[in-house]
Amino acid sequence: MGHDHDGQRVSRRRLFAGISSIGLGTLLAACSGSGTSAVTTSTGATVTPQATTATTGDLAALFEGAGTCRLTATTTQGPYYFDADKVRSDIREDRQGVRLRVAIKVQDSETCEPLKNAVVEIWHCDAAGLYSGAESVSTGGGGNPPPSGAPTAPPPSGGPGGGPGGGGEGGGSMDLTPQDDKRYLRGAQVTNAEGIVEFTTIWPGWYRGRTIHIHAMVHVSNERVLTTQIMFDEELNSVVMAKAPYSERTGRDTFNDGDTIYQDGMLMKVGQEGDGYVGAIVFAADSDRDGG
Repeated sequence: MGHDHDGQRVSRRRLFAGISSIGLGTLLAACSGSGTSAVTTSTGATVTPQATTATTGDLAALFEGAGTCRLTATTTQGPYYFDADKVRSDIREDRQGVRLRVAIKVQDSETCEPLKNAVVEIWHCDAAGLYSGAESVSTGGGGNPPPSGAPTAPPPSGGPGGGPGGGGEGGGSMDLTPQDDKRYLRGAQVTNAEGIVEFTTIWPGWYRGRTIHIHAMVHVSNERVLTTQIMFDEELNSVVMAKAPYSERTGRDTFNDGDTIYQDGMLMKVGQEGDGYVGAIVFAADSDRDGG
């Protein structure tokens, strides 16, 4: 698996004609119902959003062991979520770090069938622990006290998000008002007929009070049907954190076994891919929101 997927990223962008001017809200409306419909972008063009291209064979083995259709645990969305209006597969922008290709398969938790035309968003911090749109309020510079609103200690049981003990991130039930105009490491994609989306990003960094993680949200028919998180094996975290630019920060204080949100089912199956990694995980979502 030593190949790069830059060419595939380009082809996916072309499938989303006018992608940068659609925005998440318009995409969700277009993907409601049984298929996708044409939409008008902010540039005046009429386009039909298309799903992620067919899954490549190198993901098959990872998905085989990536999980079952048991309902995926719901977690807090954390304090740094907002609609970034970025429908794209490559979410790195100028962020430096170890390349990570993320493949997510979305299934219906009752039927175990793939959910096509679902919209999947992911967002996470950079190697310095900063979130785009929230740099002034997210935690950077390891060892410094976290600012107001950043993770410190777990909230009381039953806190925002419905995850185990509500999780360790304050403000998890409210969407953030962006604090700056940056949008790196945020993006959305549409699932293909196999229920799969792919993103190219970097391995996330860390901030105080949380293990290394990626946030994810699944929308079906314009409804948020799943908010969850993705985590990584600590042996791999240690390997990546020893590399630049991650190694410039020290003092990581929270690992999987001490994280208030972590569950084994949130671990992504990861393999080496060239100078980076590729990971796969299965989400089982309650698409009709009936508790099943």
